[in-house]
Amino acid sequence: MGLVEEVREQVLAIPAGCVASYGDIGERISAGPRQVGGAMGQLDDGVPWWRVVHGDGTPASCHGGRAPELLRAEGTPMRGTRVDMQRARHPAK
Repeated sequence: MGLVEEVREQVLAIPAGCVASYGDIGERISAGPRQVGGAMGQLDDGVPWWRVVHGDGTPASCHGGRAPELLRAEGTPMRGTRVDMQRARHPAK
């Protein structure tokens, strides 16, 4: 399985209302956060890309900055403009 497929699998496993950081996914598949970010750019819009955030909870800025509204719509715990990582982080499987 290639990097993009591994990232896709990890992102699809994140349930609504939860998130993982680029680093979280990288640790799970033995890749760096930047590699994960590059692979994310190759995923189609059917993958819930907005559920992958920066380590400090900052949502992705791609796709016209729609991530915060999509996260809020799913009931993801937020602290201002950032995701509350303590409450929202999806544990590794």
